[in-house]
Amino acid sequence: MKLTVKRMMIAAAALGTLTATPALAGGSFSFTLNPQNAEQNQLMRAGLFAAAIANDMSKQGGIKQNGFGNAAGILQNGFGNQGIVVQDGNGHNGTIRQNGNNNAYGLFQFGRNTNGHVVQNGHGQTGTTFQFGW
Repeated sequence: MKLTVKRMMIAAAALGTLTATPALAGGSFSFTLNPQNAEQNQLMRAGLFAAAIANDMSKQGGIKQNGFGNAAGILQNGFGNQGIVVQDGNGHNGTIRQNGNNNAYGLFQFGRNTNGHVVQNGHGQTGTTFQFGW
């Protein structure tokens, strides 16, 4: 019994040393979605088209920023490409570069201080990235 209490005290002391960094010290997480078949590709393209309409962007896409200190850019070489960058919050940096034809990508950044840079080389590629920073 005394050995179990001693082990618990050692474990508690060890855990106490691991929590030196505050939980809200700043950071970010991202996730990227890429379609795996033609049906998913069509669905994602429809979603990106709807996102462009909802954000008052042209068919080729555009940039919408809400906040301070944000930087964004889209470079398209080819035809039929669609690029969307939406930044909501402060201190975001995001770019989309599309080389080829009929590519579609959406970069959505929320919170603060996220960095996202996407390059699509080829034809018919589709994807989205969502980033959240704190």
